[in-house]
Amino acid sequence: MEKPPMNDDFFIRSAVPNDVDAILGMVRELADYEKLLHECVATEEQFQEALFGGKPVAEALLGVMDGSPIAFALFFHNFSTFVGKPGLYLEDLYVKPPFRGQGLGKAFLRHLAKIAVERGCGRFEWAVLDWNEPAIRAYDAIGADSLDDWTKRRLEGADLQKLAKEK
Repeated sequence: MEKPPMNDDFFIRSAVPNDVDAILGMVRELADYEKLLHECVATEEQFQEALFGGKPVAEALLGVMDGSPIAFALFFHNFSTFVGKPGLYLEDLYVKPPFRGQGLGKAFLRHLAKIAVERGCGRFEWAVLDWNEPAIRAYDAIGADSLDDWTKRRLEGADLQKLAKEK
């Protein structure tokens, strides 16, 4: 269990099926913070299947303080053809507002870096919104590179369906 120096009552553990409600609640809080709540349509059933179903596609960690979940990280593996190794991709990292600034986010990043190293990953990557200055400063402070020469692309909704149906 990871323990940051600021608070001995905080620890990080792997999520279990009973945590889905708390995780989804924090996902909605994160979506609201990122001004994307209107896009947050995930359900508990979807999270149960994605995290704990027959073929899990992601994993989650929960940050707990005094028995209550106050943070989470959701991640999955990708693969680098150039490096020839799996990578670890952090989809979301969220710390509830009253607990920010105590080193908990960094504790999660450190915990995830250890997982990546233990699993033989060649990379640990994530994305950050360009206006999220506190997060960008924190990532800069740990030496995370900004990949400014890469442009993220996304295909979803009707456009995804359209392309999938093309012959």
